Amino acid sequence: MGRLRVKGKAGAAKNYTTRSAAVKKLQCSLADFRRLCILKGIFPREPRSRKKANKGSSAPTSFYYTKDIAYLAHEPILKKLREHKAFAKKLSRALGRGEWSSAKSLEENKPIYRLDHIIKERYATFVDAIRDIDDALCMVFLFASLPSNSRLPPELVENCARLAAEWQLFVMHSRALRKVFLSIKGVYYQAEIMDQTVTWLVPYLFTQNVPADVDVRVMLTFLELYQTLLSFVFFKLYTDAGLVYPPPMDAKKDEDGAGVSALSLQENTRQPSSRPTQTSPADGRHITGKVVRQTIKNISANATDAPDVDMSVSESRTAETDEEFVLHTSSNDRATVTLPTLQTLSTLPQTLSTNLFSPYTFFLSRETPRSIFEFLVRSFGGRIGWPSSSGSGSPFDESDSSITHVIIDRPLVELEESPEQRELRLRRKYVQPQWVVDCINSGKILLEEPYGQGKTLPPHLSPFGEYEGAYIPGAASIHIEIQEEEEEGNEMSEGGDTETRDVLNAVMSAAADEPTLLRAAELAAEAAGVDYGAFEATVKQANKKQGQQLSSNQTDDAEDDMNKMMMSNKQRKLYEKMKYSQQKKQTEVRVVFSFLPAARR
Repeated sequence: MGRLRVKGKAGAAKNYTTRSAAVKKLQCSLADFRRLCILKGIFPREPRSRKKANKGSSAPTSFYYTKDIAYLAHEPILKKLREHKAFAKKLSRALGRGEWSSAKSLEENKPIYRLDHIIKERYATFVDAIRDIDDALCMVFLFASLPSNSRLPPELVENCARLAAEWQLFVMHSRALRKVFLSIKGVYYQAEIMDQTVTWLVPYLFTQNVPADVDVRVMLTFLELYQTLLSFVFFKLYTDAGLVYPPPMDAKKDEDGAGVSALSLQENTRQPSSRPTQTSPADGRHITGKVVRQTIKNISANATDAPDVDMSVSESRTAETDEEFVLHTSSNDRATVTLPTLQTLSTLPQTLSTNLFSPYTFFLSRETPRSIFEFLVRSFGGRIGWPSSSGSGSPFDESDSSITHVIIDRPLVELEESPEQRELRLRRKYVQPQWVVDCINSGKILLEEPYGQGKTLPPHLSPFGEYEGAYIPGAASIHIEIQEEEEEGNEMSEGGDTETRDVLNAVMSAAADEPTLLRAAELAAEAAGVDYGAFEATVKQANKKQGQQLSSNQTDDAEDDMNKMMMSNKQRKLYEKMKYSQQKKQTEVRVVFSFLPAARR
C-alpha cells in the first residue's frame, strides 16, 4: 500500500506559497518584503493550477516558490531591517520624551546595511555584470535628470549624475561607442565593453516632473541596487585601464556647469603588488625588501666578474643535440587558454573607425544640446568647443581659426557681415546635429551639403536592426547610387532600347497573365523591330519562370500542410502566429525601402 497523501502537504500546495504566508514567515512588513525580493532577484511565479497551489481557494493572490522564501529567511539584510525597525521605535520614544542626547546617540549608531555580498552573489563573473548594466544605466541617467524634492533627496540625484558622468568619461576614453539614435523618448546609445554590447537611453534635457501616481519607493529600491552594481563595474573598468577611480572632480568647474569636463582622468601610479616594508622571518632574522634588493645587486655583480667558461664543454653539449626542440601547444591544453582582458580586447582590430572625427574641430551653437554632442564628438576623437552660455570648461572660443564644423540648429537668416566674418564663414562647414549621428552610424564622413543649415534633412532611421532585411545605415546610400547609375545608363542609351524594353515587358505580362494577348504582343514587337528569335526566347523564359514559381509555391504549400498535420493544435497556432509576424516585418521593411529613395532625393 502506498503512502497516503494529505491534502495541502504535497504537490503545488507545498512548492508554492502565497505572499501573505511569506510575509508572515519572514516576520517583516510588506514594504520590506518587496525590497528583499527586488534586491535578491526573486519574483512571483504562476502555478499551473492556482486552486491547487492555494489549497482549494480561488482568491486572487501572488505565489512564490517555497524554496525562494526559505532562501530569504537566511538573508543578512533581513536582520538589518529588523534592527532598523527597533531603532525607529527607540528613536520615536526618545524624541517623544525629549531625551535629545539619547536620540543623538541613536542617530549616530543607526543600523546600515550594504549590498556588496548581493552583487557578488548575483554576478559570478565580471562579464555577467557587464551584460546586466543596461537597465542600471537607463535608471541612473533618468534620476540624474529629475529634480530633487521630498521624495528624491538632492544627494541621490547628485550621486546619479556623478555615476552618469563617470560612465560617459570612460566610454570617451576607451572609444567604445558604436551606434546612436535620436528618438522621441531620448537618445539611444550603444557601446562595446569587454566584447559585450551595452545599450542605454538618455532622456533629453527638458524639465522633468515626477507623477504622483508613480510608486517611487519601488524605483528607489532598484536604484539602490543599480548604484552599487555600477560602482563595482566602474571601479573594475577604471582599474583595468590603469586609471584612478573615482576620477577627481574640479568643484569650481562643476558649479559652473562644466558637466563631464569637470572630471579629469589620472593614471594610477601606485603599485599594489610591491611591499617594501614587508618582512618575513628566516634563520632567526627579518628579511626586508631592502635586503632583497641588495642581495640581487651582489649576485649580478658577481656574475659580471665571473671567469670565462670552458667553451669546449658547451660545444660538446651542443654537438650532442641533433635537432632543435620546438614546443607545440596542444589545443586540448586548458592551462594555456587565457581569458580576454581589457588590454587584450583593446588591441584587436576594430570594425568601426574610432577616430572618425579626429581631423576635425567642432563648435556648438547655443541652441544645440551640449551634453549629447560633446559626448559624441569626443568619443570619436574630435575636439569640440561651446559658448560660455552653455557652461564653462570650453577649450576654445568661437573665434578660433582651427574650427572646421559648426553644429547649428536654427533657420538660415541673412545678416550683414564684415569681410572677416564672411571669410571665416566660408572656411567652415555649417551642419545640423543629425549629420554627426548619421556619420557615426554609417562609419564614415558624409557629405555636408544635405545637412546644411536650414535644409530639409534626410530620414533618420534606427540603426538597431537585428532581423533580416532591416535598415542598415550606408546600404541605402549604396542602393541609391546603383539606382542613379542605372538611370544614367538608361538615359544614354538609344530611344529604340526603351521601346524594346516596353515591348518585352508587355510580352512578359502577356505570357504570364493571358496567353490570348500573345498575338498582340508579337505584332507590337514586330512593329518595334524586335528580332523574332529574341521574342520567342523571352516568351519561353516567361513561361519557364511562371512554371517554376507555381511549382515552388505548390511545393511550399504542400510541405507546410504536411508539417501542420504533424503538429499539435497549440504548435500549429504558434507556427501561424510566427509566420504572420515574419510577413508583417517583411512588409514594413518593403514599405520603408520603397519610400527611402524618394525621400533621399
